[in-house]
Amino acid sequence: MSILEDENATWIQELENVLLEECTASDIYCLCKGKPLPDSIRQEVWQVCLDVRDKGNQIDHFNEIFDLPNQVVLREDCANFVSKLGNDEAERPSIVSDLESILTFYCKSRSLQYERGNGWIELLLPIITLKVGKSTIYNLFEGIRDMYIPQGSHKNGNVFHILRLLLLYHDPELCNLLDTKKLTPDLYCLTWFQSLFAATCNLNVTITMWDYYLQQSDPFFVFFLSLIMVINAREQIISMKNEDKETLIKMLTSMPNALEAEDVADFCSLAQYYAAKTPVGFRTDLMQSLYSGKGDDISLISQALCLPVSVQELVENSSMDGGNADAVRFFIVDCRPVEQYNAGHLSTAFHLDCNLMLQEPSAFQTAVQGLLNAQKQALAMNSNAGGEHLCFLGSGRTEEDQYTLMVVASFLQKHTQYVSILTGGFISLHDYFGNQCGDYLQDHVSSQCMVCGPLMTAGKSGKQTNRGQSNDLFGKISAAMKNKSAEVKGMLFEYIVNPNNSPVQERHVSSSDKQGKRYRNVAPVFSIDDDHDNVTSDQIQEDDERQFVSIQSWLKNADLIKHFPCQEVKLNGFMYKSHLMVTDTHLVVLREIPDKKGTAEVIVKRPLTAIVKITAKKRHPDLITFKYGVHDGDSLMISDMDSFLIPEAHIATKVVTEQILKQVKTIELLM
Repeated sequence: MSILEDENATWIQELENVLLEECTASDIYCLCKGKPLPDSIRQEVWQVCLDVRDKGNQIDHFNEIFDLPNQVVLREDCANFVSKLGNDEAERPSIVSDLESILTFYCKSRSLQYERGNGWIELLLPIITLKVGKSTIYNLFEGIRDMYIPQGSHKNGNVFHILRLLLLYHDPELCNLLDTKKLTPDLYCLTWFQSLFAATCNLNVTITMWDYYLQQSDPFFVFFLSLIMVINAREQIISMKNEDKETLIKMLTSMPNALEAEDVADFCSLAQYYAAKTPVGFRTDLMQSLYSGKGDDISLISQALCLPVSVQELVENSSMDGGNADAVRFFIVDCRPVEQYNAGHLSTAFHLDCNLMLQEPSAFQTAVQGLLNAQKQALAMNSNAGGEHLCFLGSGRTEEDQYTLMVVASFLQKHTQYVSILTGGFISLHDYFGNQCGDYLQDHVSSQCMVCGPLMTAGKSGKQTNRGQSNDLFGKISAAMKNKSAEVKGMLFEYIVNPNNSPVQERHVSSSDKQGKRYRNVAPVFSIDDDHDNVTSDQIQEDDERQFVSIQSWLKNADLIKHFPCQEVKLNGFMYKSHLMVTDTHLVVLREIPDKKGTAEVIVKRPLTAIVKITAKKRHPDLITFKYGVHDGDSLMISDMDSFLIPEAHIATKVVTEQILKQVKTIELLM
């Protein structure tokens, strides 16, 4: 017997002995180290790893009544599936019957509805090969469903945004390419998650992968397996970037088909490596929501710009003494205004004032270069401040963190790897240290600190609203509306949102008056005043009919009143070189297309009368937000908004205001 065969016999014998006693998945992993399992003991190991060895015969409680609303569909799927397995024809009816019983009882016991293509039948295939009884098959199926299939694993489920954030963290360029093609992860990896790859890998590969997977006892591992699957296909994806969307989806979906059983060990090891190079705090926070359905973390992370980092992980991993040497090491970037930074900060944090991005772009770029140089030096010196992973820290207050997000977005646009943001910002950091914050925060001055200083308390006062009659432009619109009957008011609403007199049934901006993707059903991230209007219209929708025009042709348009070069500021902080065009009746924005000089896409096309508010803050007077909607008595119903960085903002707002006044006079004459 060779040395290798002797070693194999030794660990297998030890494993058999362990299985005779009470043991756990950790005990098994210590012995197996992820190696494929012998067929003779696989079913026992899987039961231990899924903690179902003592579950008993649950399916014995099934009353054998097959009356699900879509029972016929379930029965057909079971029969079609078994016909493809190649079993002896005499065995097929028995297998079909067992499958239908297991899935019917599962639906009834969990109050679920069977849906074609949900991955359940494929999930049962590797279990059936174990040659165990129906009750054991059911227990293993239930255990895998409960422990390893994340909730929300359906089309458009928020769970897939987590995978996108992981791809953005490790390969931002590839993520950006897929985003550009509108290839969200749910379009190509839905079956991976629903069946733990059983629906796309051959049977031997699936069984080998599950041997490794179940020994790991890590439900989150499917995210990293999927991440590696996409990253490994990087060159192929880039080479096919000009293919149509459906071709790309088909290629991406079928990627696991190429795996061979001997590839699984390297595939899983690579996934482990990437898991070790990823912050772990967000996984801990999400685990309960993903696998128990409790908590709101999944829906919250769907709105995240980049990977979130918990304050505990940031603090612990920022200390060479207290942290794990193999853990992710952060380079902390404090983006708060300078006065906040000077009143208390982490000693290892690099200060990058986010206000510079808007006020002094050249100084901001110089500061960014200084940041990158400081990071390299800290890494070379192996200092406590050194780390490959950038963690951005804002104040923790929505208004200020809007600009922090813009800074983060600028790094993501440059495809910077390992970008994250601290959940809760400086406020969460301050709360973490509590009464001892003076010992852990450098230069902490209580009287000036944004958290414990008097200004923080003053900032918590309630929002004031002015119910008196306004003398400004929008007050005039409101006053004109109050003086008319409900019928005339309804006609005015219709005129404002639809000047072409097409009928509208609801008070929102007509979908025909927008081009491209706009902000809907979310709080205005770049709100440039102290109001926080609720956007009440439908969710974001995309217009498939993109309109491309010549910029020069537009500049020669006879209806053009004024043209303003600008930057469109998107919800996620991205900025696009654009042109704001003011005509007699409309506000139009053309976004330049980088690879087509002189050509632009019509991004915004709004009736001027749909604008109910124009806002700008004193600190950033060039950042202008146009808000659209209608007046409802004394309040505004905001349906949408657009934000722009305009060098001649004061002139632009004056021109727009004058044109709206003309429209208001026209309306008054009509009434």
